[in-house]
Order: sequence, then C-alpha cells, then structure tokens
Amino acid sequence: MSGFATARQKMVDGQVRPSDVTDIRILDAMLAVPREAFVPENKQALAYLDLDLDVSEGGAAPRFLIKPVVLAKMLQAAEIKEADRVLVVGCATGYAAAVIARFASQVAATESDSALAAKAQAILASNGCGNVTVRPAAPADGDPASAPYDVIVLNGATEIVPEQLYAQLRSGGRLVGVFATSRPARATIVTSSHGDFGHRTLFDAAAPVLPGMERVPAFVF
Repeated sequence: MSGFATARQKMVDGQVRPSDVTDIRILDAMLAVPREAFVPENKQALAYLDLDLDVSEGGAAPRFLIKPVVLAKMLQAAEIKEADRVLVVGCATGYAAAVIARFASQVAATESDSALAAKAQAILASNGCGNVTVRPAAPADGDPASAPYDVIVLNGATEIVPEQLYAQLRSGGRLVGVFATSRPARATIVTSSHGDFGHRTLFDAAAPVLPGMERVPAFVF
C-alpha cells in the first residue's frame, strides 16, 4: 500500500468512522478518492490531516477543502440518493464533488475563481468523474439555470442566510453547510417543503467562509 493510500485509510479509520459516520457509501468514496490529487504538490503531505486545507496557488485568494470529518458528517445528514442531482457550492479543486460523484447520478459544482474552476474540472476528469460539471460562479449565486437540485452542499461556511440557494432546491430537497450566522458556528441542514424551509442543527463546526457569503458589517454610529 502506497504512502497516500495508507494515509487515506488512516483518515477514514481514525477521523471519519469514529465521528459516527456509518454510511458505507461515504466511507467507500473517501477510501477511493485520492485527496492528494486535489491538493497542490507542495501541500500533498497535508492532504489527510484533520484541517481546512488551503489549495490556492500563486498568491491567489485562499480557497479551501473543508475538514474530511465535517464533509462526511454533512453528506451523511443529506442522505443523498443515487438518482439525486447535487450542487456543490464553492468547490475549490473539486474534492467534495468527487466524493459525492461516487454515489450520486449528477453533480454540478461552482467555484468563484475561474482559473481554479478550470483546474477542478481537469482534476475531476483525470480521476474518472465524468458525471461532474464545474463552472465559475459566486457561491451565493448557485446555479439557477440548472436548478432545481435535490441536494446543495456548501464547501465552506456562510455568515448570511443563502436565500438564493434555498430557491434552487426541489421540494423535499436538502441544503447542508456550516452556518456562521451566530456563534458558535454549526453545521445545519435546511429542508425545502413547498416554499417553506426547515432548519435543523447537526453539530458544532467551523469552516472558512465562502467568498461573497461574509456578513455585511453593521453601520455603527
């Protein structure tokens, strides 16, 4: 077993499984997808650590792969079905999309950095993810032209209520992400039902805030 394969097994056995992730599809996907392929070469040694990993290069604005445990637990809560259409918002280099692509029929992904979006599409293609399409777009905008979606996954946190994304959910659809609208930040699932949206807290979590989803500073007299 190669060094990366060993690290991948340790990530699943030492981080993901002990965090009550029992969905075998998620565990198998995380064992199969080479996370190091989605990380710049000079950071590949960090690929399987329990951290939000900055995958930007060349002085670009930081963009992150969120912690494997946070991703896995949110995906388990989303209960993605094989026939579901899934949107990954703020995909960075595409790791979350690659994991989801192992057990969902269609995955769309957006990334605000157009160069990173192109890189993500290339990495995904080279890793056999033919059912994933990446396009450049601001995280808060989502992908309205291809909506509605069964599931929307935020690859990061939001400090605002993402109402434009809610509108892109099919009735019965689910959105999962880290909501930092108050403290502490919490992973949350939002369920759409005929125009109403129910919120359920999943667990306390922290993640880098997605570009454009920062809280607008309040005016102080």
